[in-house]
Amino acid sequence: MNSRSPLIGEIYEQHARRVLATLIRLLGDFALAEEAMQEAFAAAVRQWPVEGVPEHPTAWLIRTGQRKGIDQIRRTQTARQHAHLLAPADDAVVELDEQSIEDNQLRLLFTCCHPGLSRDARVALTLREMCGLTTEQVARALLQKPATLAQRIVRAKKKIRDAGIPYEVPEARELPERLPGVLQVIYLVFNEGYSRSDGEAVVDVSLSAEAIRLAREVARLLPEGEVFGLLALMLLHDSRRDARQNDRGDLITLEEQDRTRWDRGNIREGLAALEEALARTPVGPYTLQASIAAVHAQAGRAEDTDWGRIARLYDALYRRQPSPVIGLNRAVAVAMRDTPAAGLELLEELASQKEILNYHLFHAARADLQRRAGNREAAREAYRRALALAAQGPERRFLAQRLQELDAMA
Repeated sequence: MNSRSPLIGEIYEQHARRVLATLIRLLGDFALAEEAMQEAFAAAVRQWPVEGVPEHPTAWLIRTGQRKGIDQIRRTQTARQHAHLLAPADDAVVELDEQSIEDNQLRLLFTCCHPGLSRDARVALTLREMCGLTTEQVARALLQKPATLAQRIVRAKKKIRDAGIPYEVPEARELPERLPGVLQVIYLVFNEGYSRSDGEAVVDVSLSAEAIRLAREVARLLPEGEVFGLLALMLLHDSRRDARQNDRGDLITLEEQDRTRWDRGNIREGLAALEEALARTPVGPYTLQASIAAVHAQAGRAEDTDWGRIARLYDALYRRQPSPVIGLNRAVAVAMRDTPAAGLELLEELASQKEILNYHLFHAARADLQRRAGNREAAREAYRRALALAAQGPERRFLAQRLQELDAMA
């Protein structure tokens, strides 16, 4: 599509994701649906400026795309394999109301996040098919080569087709098992946007915004407690994005951020979503994490932070989900509530888990607590280990600056 045309860009932005989701369901094939969608938009670009925009543009695009897809099937002489698609297109599409079109997006999300696919494939497919990113954009976001990423997406689509992975929202009895996988993918997308694992930028706003958009859609179509919990968590974290780097691109810690730059609209929406989550029991891990983020959001100054409440919430979260990363955050909260020594004691307990020793933020946290405790040599050693493991430019500069400050104190 010609991106130089304002009309094309507006049409695509408003309708593409919903059209593609429905065409995948109607045509039963990702590649065919994508080609049919492009042809439908091309037809819209030719016809709408002359004939006017139809009353129901999404339905028009779906109807046109379905016809284009069926024409393609006929041209490739595979009609017998797709006999169910050859009924008159209008009959199938006219029945699509606004709700069913929106439901198709939810079906597509559960398909992209099916547990039969690898985690990397789920994330890539979600970014490509649900968020509308190009293969090159997805590759950049996931720090992969475009050719490698394209092959992964092709293999995932082939597996969906060959394994007969259903294009549907699971039944109510299956949701407790399937929904966490969907939410995990959305959160992985958000985290890659909120705190890049490599490069010079801390934040990729487009990725974090897409994750929040997806969560809003899921919350609207599937109002479960943990969906609202995840939405709240992402909104409250995202509210800080403009305060996380200075004009030179250097990292600013939560403690030192200018809180007047936090997005109050995101905070209000996040707190409202948290209320929705807390009203739906049982309270899950995302809701607990959102509750922690809410304590930070409601503190006007760093010194006003209720570290006692945060530590208690981390205790509850760690009991539910005793991962090394949650244990790390719990140790920092205990240190802030009690003493650096208390936090260091908890970090030492985590050090027996080998995977945490390759995590740069573990050593960064240990270094910070040693620094606060006045143990300069131990802090230096930990900062050096964190620096050796860190890949993100702003984090590396921050750690190097902390080392220089310790050296200046010697």
